[in-house]
Amino acid sequence: MTATAERPATTIFRRPRSKTGIWSWITTVDHKRIGIMYGYAAFAFFIIGGLEAILLRVQLSQANAEFLTAGAYNALFTMHGTTMIFLFVMPASAAFMNYLLPLLVGARDVAFPRLNALSWWVFFFGAIFLYSTFFFGTSLPPIGPDAIPGNLPDGGGPGSFNWISGSPDGGWFGYQPNAGPFYSPGTAMDYWAGGLQILGLSSLISAVNFIVTTFNMRAKGMRLMRLPVFAWMTTVTAFLLLFSLPIIAVALFMVTIDRQFGSLFFAATAGGDPILWQHLFWLFGHPEVYILILPAMGIVSEVFPVFSRKPLFGYSAVVFAGAAIAFLGFGVWAHHMFASGITPVAQAAFGLATMTIAIPTGIKIFNWLGTMWGGRLRFTTPMLFAIGFIAMFTIGGLSGVTHSIVPSDWQQTDTYYIVAHFHYVIFGGAVFGLFAGLYYWFPKYSGRMLDEKLGKWHFWLQFIGFNLTFAPMHWLGLQGMVRRTWKYAPEMGLEGWNQAVTAGAVIIAISILIFMWNWARSRRRGRVAGMDPWDARTIEWMTPNPTPEHNFSEPLEITKLDHFWHLKYDEDEEGRPRRREDADAMLEHLEDVGNNPREPIHLPSSSFFPFLVGLGVPIIFYGIIYHTSIAGKALIVGGILLILASCVGWGIEPVDEPHYGDHDEEHGEEPVAEEGELVDD
Repeated sequence: MTATAERPATTIFRRPRSKTGIWSWITTVDHKRIGIMYGYAAFAFFIIGGLEAILLRVQLSQANAEFLTAGAYNALFTMHGTTMIFLFVMPASAAFMNYLLPLLVGARDVAFPRLNALSWWVFFFGAIFLYSTFFFGTSLPPIGPDAIPGNLPDGGGPGSFNWISGSPDGGWFGYQPNAGPFYSPGTAMDYWAGGLQILGLSSLISAVNFIVTTFNMRAKGMRLMRLPVFAWMTTVTAFLLLFSLPIIAVALFMVTIDRQFGSLFFAATAGGDPILWQHLFWLFGHPEVYILILPAMGIVSEVFPVFSRKPLFGYSAVVFAGAAIAFLGFGVWAHHMFASGITPVAQAAFGLATMTIAIPTGIKIFNWLGTMWGGRLRFTTPMLFAIGFIAMFTIGGLSGVTHSIVPSDWQQTDTYYIVAHFHYVIFGGAVFGLFAGLYYWFPKYSGRMLDEKLGKWHFWLQFIGFNLTFAPMHWLGLQGMVRRTWKYAPEMGLEGWNQAVTAGAVIIAISILIFMWNWARSRRRGRVAGMDPWDARTIEWMTPNPTPEHNFSEPLEITKLDHFWHLKYDEDEEGRPRRREDADAMLEHLEDVGNNPREPIHLPSSSFFPFLVGLGVPIIFYGIIYHTSIAGKALIVGGILLILASCVGWGIEPVDEPHYGDHDEEHGEEPVAEEGELVDD
């Protein structure tokens, strides 16, 4: 008699680990749990970054306001941008990638489960390191030769907030030499540079893992041109990370060496070049825009076919357009630098490249519209957010193309017109796309449905608030409101528009509160999703909801694009889709087998060594910041030793996985592993 016949199959595929509690999360290598941790961490930083934005908008809601000092405004501005890009959108995309990529390619986990756990812990400790600047960092007055006190901004009135003295204040872009040792002394910008280095290491590890997973872990028959689009966009994004992160890593090392060891890479008076920083930063920074947006493009490419009840129009074109966007993204960086004095020839070349990259983006938009055209549309919450994505991202894209005209860009580049464009692309694009994915795949995570009524309240309030916030910024910019400033004069006549912008930000905040309530309520009391709540097309829905730890109970053999859809539907005499008579029975079988595997399933064992390696990385960076002290040197040595010892332990750690099939001669049956226990050989 087999083990599966003796007891419920849920006991035979568990990773050996603590049954419950925080230790099970610290030691997990399950890609789904790692994705969940990424998701919750990203949303927490979304709230933090949103609160920073609200404080900025309160300051700007009135002319010559003194709610914030200039220093506090610069610190909040710096941390808002850094948080939203590196601690919200990137890890939120990573949450979807971690949770879904193995499911989309028919695998039981990523190629390197422990490296996946390491990526999470490096990110987690890197985020803590970055925000620890509020407690340990210092930000001092400029000491550069041109830093004349009389030329510095007014510090604000007696009622001003000035409590962010330890925060980085050189902008989320860290322009040199403004963010260098002469004009931003203290340790705050060291925390910024070190934090981004650590976060970049996390993303680099994930990129390698996702690429290998896509190419090596696909189910039988899952050809590349049968991959779901989100799996494609995950892979394209991973290649973008792989090639762009080393560039910013080099730049950040140069900043750190300048600040800590006295080099002068960016000091023009010593033969350095401050424009070098801009080249390095934007050579990473513009691909970074597509690192943020391509996952959202992949998400909506999965949502539109399901709720249009049609295949994705031009699947191949959508895939190749995503790859073309990634390739061209490395050739447009200097359109961020038209006002920096680069030559007219370079300006013309990068202006042309900026126009060119709009072509594959337009291909995607028209393919999404083609998918909806003639379909039987269902305006569910995921579909509304996906449609909102198209509308808002198109506006952002059109305003972006105006920057390819160099004289126009010269007028716009330091105004709120740029702020409007950037947020229409990133918030209107990436964030709307991420919410479409949250509503769509929530059943995979929880086994329940988010409330549709609350979801639509969330969408419409966010849609209205978003446009009320960022549309007026186009007019503010064209009327001369300078970005990165904490004050403006009342005679400029900009107060009304700024008050509208602040009101829109408050509406966005209300919409997010509705989403949080919906999430918390639906996790416990939401409608049970069942096996296939959306009548989906891709194979992640061939597993029960919530997803079992082992993903798929039986190896899959993929025969077509949208394999799951074709298992449920054939065509009638007129070529229209017709649900198979055995479709419901097939779903019941998948649910039964998914929860009760017929054969023992191998899963990698848990480990706490990724946690320890990840912990060692920020310890080294703390030591670098304070390397002149004995404590700093001790931190460097301690961090290195912790990482080395953990790597040795990682390499020799026994594989404590359950073993099955060994015949127990005394009792005449096979041994069975209890959950969290081992079976002796």
